[in-house]
Amino acid sequence: MLARAAVILLIVLNLGVAMWWALRPPSPPPAAPEQPQGVPRLQLLAEASPDARGVAAEAARSTPAQEGPLAERDATGDAVAAGEPAPPSLLPEEEEAAPATSAVAEPSRRQCQRLGPFADRAAAVQAQAALPAHLRHSRLREETVAARGWRVLMGPEADREAAQDATARLSAAGFDDHFILGGDDANAIALGRYSSEGAARGHADRLRAAGFPARAEAVGGDARHWLDVAVDDSVQADAARRASGADRARAIDCADMT
Repeated sequence: MLARAAVILLIVLNLGVAMWWALRPPSPPPAAPEQPQGVPRLQLLAEASPDARGVAAEAARSTPAQEGPLAERDATGDAVAAGEPAPPSLLPEEEEAAPATSAVAEPSRRQCQRLGPFADRAAAVQAQAALPAHLRHSRLREETVAARGWRVLMGPEADREAAQDATARLSAAGFDDHFILGGDDANAIALGRYSSEGAARGHADRLRAAGFPARAEAVGGDARHWLDVAVDDSVQADAARRASGADRARAIDCADMT
């Protein structure tokens, strides 16, 4: 029972809202924006009075019709007569083109290469002469390779027997670290191997003080010779390497060429 009453109540309320919506008065039109003070309102011709419309029609009839196209004006504001060709400066096909900026080709970046190494200075000089004429302004560079160590030795003696006599005298003097070498240093007597120059020279000085003609020399220390050349591109770099007979070509800073 209560559910039926609730449904009927909802139907009555919906009907009441629908009737109010249908019978409500129309909304007033939006108010016109406020006109700035001192500015007359724009009025349509249809809104004007009959007298005002008659005056406007009479003014339109009394204005002479303009014949021909309106005069054009050039860029400076001067009038140009109808049918008269535009000044040359206004014709698109004869517009004065701005001077084109000539493109300046950027010079190729110089590359510098170090060619080598060569067996000795004479070989490097020969390789320099074999370079193309435009690359012969190269620089010969000598690079000293650090020694791998130092050794102290004496001799070589005249023969094996003389070397054995020398080692006997060394042992008698208290120098037991020695042996006789062969090969390219045959009959020379090795007296020790050292990692630093100071230690090797110190031991050689003690041997000389005892009457033995010992000397200290670097092991593996030699000089390598290279050619420094400046080229324009990798093609020239490869041509220079092949012409000089170098095994390697490595890039270097061109500041090293000065």
